[in-house]
Amino acid sequence: MELANILELIHAVSDSDLTEFNLQDDTLNISMSKEKTIVQQMAVNTDPADAQQYQPVVQQAVHIESVNAVNDEVQTGSVVKSPLVGTYYAASSPENPPFVKVGDKVSKGQVLGIVEAMKLMNEIESEFDGTVKEILVENEQMVEFGQPMFVIE
Repeated sequence: MELANILELIHAVSDSDLTEFNLQDDTLNISMSKEKTIVQQMAVNTDPADAQQYQPVVQQAVHIESVNAVNDEVQTGSVVKSPLVGTYYAASSPENPPFVKVGDKVSKGQVLGIVEAMKLMNEIESEFDGTVKEILVENEQMVEFGQPMFVIE
């Protein structure tokens, strides 16, 4: 089964009402599951006509591990955020120096780092001209979509 077909299958199962899915053949075994929580709403008014408008609501349980908390202080400058979920790398290889350090001058389109997602390396480019004020993520740290990574001043 090709990667594109596997991704399509994952999206189809995620978008459906299925809570568990298993696929197995000679060379492949795929198993997916998700939790659902049913929340009941109770009517305060005892009028039976009003009680019919309250229906059970199904919410998906979301399990998110704690990610490095972003500073609560107000950031000055422009923030470059992660465009996807993956692992951040500061350099193209462990032997090479990091793409940028605090204090480096950067221009729009310059590579700031790499985020690996599904074995694909995605370059994170600066959206701004300026100086790197702060690097908010550590090398080899997991990053979430929209997580601030760099502050450019």
